[in-house]
Amino acid sequence: MDRFEGRCWLDWWANTSTLLGSVEVAAVITARDRGWDARGRLLSNTDEDRDGFAFLCDQDPVFTLRFADGSTVAVTVHPTEDHRRFTLTEYTGPARRPVEHHIDLTQP
Repeated sequence: MDRFEGRCWLDWWANTSTLLGSVEVAAVITARDRGWDARGRLLSNTDEDRDGFAFLCDQDPVFTLRFADGSTVAVTVHPTEDHRRFTLTEYTGPARRPVEHHIDLTQP
C-alpha cells in the first residue's frame, strides 16, 4: 500500500478493557522511504467532540488508530491548536505507561 485515504477512528483506551473515547476521522496515510506520513481531521464539527478529543490528547496523546476492517496501529496524535486537524506518528513506546492527571477542585 502506497497510500490510504478514508475514514477511521482514533480510540483512547484507559486500559485493556476500558475505551474512554472514540472519534471518527478522515485520514490520509502515505508511504515514505522511511516509514509513513499521516494526517487527518475530525469528521464531527461539534464542540463536544472536539473538546473531548482535546481533553484526551492533553491526558495522553497515544491513541489506537482503527480502520474499517478492524486492523489497528498505536499512534501518537499531534493536534493543531484548534484540535480539528492533526498529524500522526507511529507509537513505539511501551504498551503500558502511567497516565497521571489531577483536577483542581478548589477553583471557583
